[in-house]
Amino acid sequence: MALKYLHTMVRVKDLEKSMAFYEMLGLKEIRRMDSEQGRFSLIFMAPEGQEDCPVELTHNWDGDDALPDDSRHFGHLAYEVDDIYAMCQTLQDNGVTINRPPRDGHMAFVRSPDNISIELLQAGDRLDPQEPWASMENTGHW
Repeated sequence: MALKYLHTMVRVKDLEKSMAFYEMLGLKEIRRMDSEQGRFSLIFMAPEGQEDCPVELTHNWDGDDALPDDSRHFGHLAYEVDDIYAMCQTLQDNGVTINRPPRDGHMAFVRSPDNISIELLQAGDRLDPQEPWASMENTGHW
């Protein structure tokens, strides 16, 4: 039996804030479904040219008091980036905590506004260690 990856779904509390976070990572909205009857929206976002690998943001219009909690039952989303230092700087400049800084020039972790763990991996070879990242401590957990 053939198997094909479709998407990863995460529930979000503040749709605009969450979409802005994923847009900072380089994802764009590729499709949307609003269900008046079900009172929810499904927003699919993906990096340009990778529309077949979206993340689905599920937003319940009437709220979800359990979000954000620290449930990590699905693990994390992972994205490869061209320059991990530049990406982390952009995120940090926009108020995102770098939970696991890219001390090794290869890997970092951040969390979305809904507490979803996001792994960022440097494309190609590791970058040479660079300050302030090389001496930055972990913050929280990922």
